[in-house]
Amino acid sequence: MARLARTNRPVGLADLSDHCKEVASDIMYFDFSGLRITVVGDLILDRYLEGLVKRLSPEAPVAVLLQQSERDVLGGAANVAANLSALGAKTDLVGVVGADGTGARLLDMLERLVGVRTDIVVDKDRPTTCKTRVASGAHQIVRIDHELSNFVQVETEADLVGAARNAAEQADVVVLSDYAKGACSDRVIRETIECATRAGRPSIVDPKRHSLEIYRGATLITPNRDELMNAVRMPCETDAEVERAGKRAIEHTGASILLTRSEQGLSFFSPDGHVLHLPTATQDVFDVSGAGDTVLAVTALGYGANLPVSQIMRLANTAAGIVVGKVGTAVVTLPELYAALEKQMGSPRGERGGLVTLHQALDQRERWRRQGLTVGFTNGCFDLLHSGHAVLLSKAAEACDKLIVAINSDASVKRLKGPSRPIQTEESRAHLLGEMRMVDLVVSFQDDTPIRLVEALQPDVLVKGADYTEDQVVGSEFVKALGGKVVLVPLMPHQSTSSLIRRGLGGIVSNAAGSET
Repeated sequence: MARLARTNRPVGLADLSDHCKEVASDIMYFDFSGLRITVVGDLILDRYLEGLVKRLSPEAPVAVLLQQSERDVLGGAANVAANLSALGAKTDLVGVVGADGTGARLLDMLERLVGVRTDIVVDKDRPTTCKTRVASGAHQIVRIDHELSNFVQVETEADLVGAARNAAEQADVVVLSDYAKGACSDRVIRETIECATRAGRPSIVDPKRHSLEIYRGATLITPNRDELMNAVRMPCETDAEVERAGKRAIEHTGASILLTRSEQGLSFFSPDGHVLHLPTATQDVFDVSGAGDTVLAVTALGYGANLPVSQIMRLANTAAGIVVGKVGTAVVTLPELYAALEKQMGSPRGERGGLVTLHQALDQRERWRRQGLTVGFTNGCFDLLHSGHAVLLSKAAEACDKLIVAINSDASVKRLKGPSRPIQTEESRAHLLGEMRMVDLVVSFQDDTPIRLVEALQPDVLVKGADYTEDQVVGSEFVKALGGKVVLVPLMPHQSTSSLIRRGLGGIVSNAAGSET
């Protein structure tokens, strides 16, 4: 089963405003690697033909696309499996493909997914479903569907039911991804849900039927707004309207309803009358393809991990927001999900620009470690920021996922540089560094060297200017002993705080001398 890291009680992410950020940071990180999800449904290959449109055809009033690329991605139930794989879970995928090149391509792509086992029926009498999208830049021009949407034949249906039954017996959660492409016949739907019920496992359905009654007995059904509206024949715009429609859907199915409402977020309705609405955050939307698959995958993981509904909704909403910001059908990874959740809850930086305490830095470093992110570390006085500093920090950021910058305290700078330094206070230096896009965290140290910080934070990458040799970099032996590395960045000539001060003082003296003559 999935585990919540560093938490002793289930706190819903939807309720984070009522809890301190320290509690919030403790409940954000999940290990889904112990979960096994069975996914039964329609397998689709999403093909993208991309290029540029610069003129109309002389043959007809249609655009001429100068094709630049072609790519294939997994769609439908296969995309649900791809999302589960990206989020670390184990998956058993059951579906059908045709005996054609598209099916062979889809199977080859599935074999490359980590943690995904497949039991795919090959049906020589039907084509593999393929959606070909033709796009110019981020704008889709036309979609071409190659499919046979009637239900599979009896023999294929029997094979699907047998595969679904075997997979469901080993699952923590059973998912039905019904795209109305023929795999999810009445028998496949009913027997899959009943298998989950007999095994005592939750079943979650992404529906496409015009009536939801075929899904009766499922634990949760996840329609979008149009699907719910068509199924219950009721308006679904306002909260009050969707609550009435949700209640009607529950009467038809006995299942809880998780409604995806596009820009209005998510709404949840349970048979016991529990209602939750979660608005979506403002985001750039490039392509909604596959967003429902992501919601389905994250919701299945949440149910498998026994998370509170409010937390499942927050995770699903956040994951969907990431996907719609990508072009084409896509998946969400755990690092992306963590980063988005952290952004929602606010930066870990303190009130003084980017400066945080050592305790805060250690907490953040641990969170990054759990996310699998590479953490870099560099240090200096950074008294007067100049282009040399910018190059150093930029190169340091390229060598890692997250960059910590350690600055000498005012007392430390004074000991190293003399009584006239620093020019800027510790707070000012930290604030300027904290505003630079390549810097993720700023912490200060009182000693002459940052060795104690290096040993406490245990960075994966230690970065310093190339005026040092590797053995001269403070903490290099410690970092390398932990499996890390040292990166030396070439310096820009004539760029240093000291030279800036000298040039500045020289100009003052020159101007003063000129005024006396």
